[in-house]
Amino acid sequence: MAKRKSTKVGKLSIEDLRSIINKKAGMEVAHDLKDEDCPTLVKEWIPTGSRWLDSIIAKGRLAGIPVGKITEIAGLESTGKSYMAVQIASNAQKMGIDVVYFDSESAMDPTFIEAAGCDLSKLLYIQATSVEFVLETIETLLESNENKMLFIWDSLANTPAISDLEGDFNPQSSVALKARILAKGMSKLTVPIANSRSALLILNQLKTNIPTGINAHVVAMTTPYVTPGGKAVAYAYSLRIWLTGRKAKSSFVTDDNGFRVGSEVKAKLEKSRFGSQGRTCNFKILWGGTDVGIMDDESLLDAIKNSDRVTTAGSWYTLEYDNGEAVKFQPSRWPEKIIEPEFKKQVLQIIDEEIIHKFDKREGDASQFYDSE
Repeated sequence: MAKRKSTKVGKLSIEDLRSIINKKAGMEVAHDLKDEDCPTLVKEWIPTGSRWLDSIIAKGRLAGIPVGKITEIAGLESTGKSYMAVQIASNAQKMGIDVVYFDSESAMDPTFIEAAGCDLSKLLYIQATSVEFVLETIETLLESNENKMLFIWDSLANTPAISDLEGDFNPQSSVALKARILAKGMSKLTVPIANSRSALLILNQLKTNIPTGINAHVVAMTTPYVTPGGKAVAYAYSLRIWLTGRKAKSSFVTDDNGFRVGSEVKAKLEKSRFGSQGRTCNFKILWGGTDVGIMDDESLLDAIKNSDRVTTAGSWYTLEYDNGEAVKFQPSRWPEKIIEPEFKKQVLQIIDEEIIHKFDKREGDASQFYDSE
């Protein structure tokens, strides 16, 4: 048998190898990691509406929802998942990103969305009739639209598969079907989302973990919650934000007449590919009044309490400016103080120093940065 003639032409450079691979693939799949246009790099972040949350998402920088990646916001009932989503949608529109909102619950109120700052004329609202429909629609839009897009899926847990719609109500008739669909769908969408510099934000539900087996008590203590959609889908997420809330009266925001118009939320980074897994923060969300969204400024007091530049004496707090000036205030007067330009500038400077840069440099006590539970 005749030997196959070698086609090697000598030692090739990395650029030559990259060219060969891209020619074989028929598209650009081999990239220079130093290139600013490399799709694996996150160049943009969509603000969440919480400065504190944006400060803990990625090491050493002010971040948000990563553009080019898939993010999950999962939470217990009434913890503000949809409220956060429309806040993020509003911020995306301000960045020139097209917003596509898939709603499986048919529960979105246009007045509520507008109150959060969204431009309804530039928001594409779609009923999420099935998991397959959502995934296929995202794929189609990614192929058709040259502009960056933010896809919001509200919610994965409540979206049925086609077989669920066509079948009976017996849960055993379609065991793990949605999980298998999602495992395939996420693997198909990850690269197109990165290449188009779009983002997929999936809202999901936190459900109590009820483990079985010999080590059930150990699992229950370490993993109190699970999310629908199967185990494989979590691998596609670059960021997972889990929301929990308190039921105590003090956790609610009330108006002058005592009516509840908001509630406090705890956010934990359950997964982060940006070096910040396990970090937590708290903020309050307004949902029952004329204003809708995160009470960002009001949450910043809790964010800076552990700073060396903030001291307490009885009911008074003292904030030390970077020039040595000391300003006293009471917590009840915080909403009035934080709107003062110089005061807010100093607060944001403390957040940058204490929450972003100290964590990045691993300075101070690590326990103040992570979940204590």
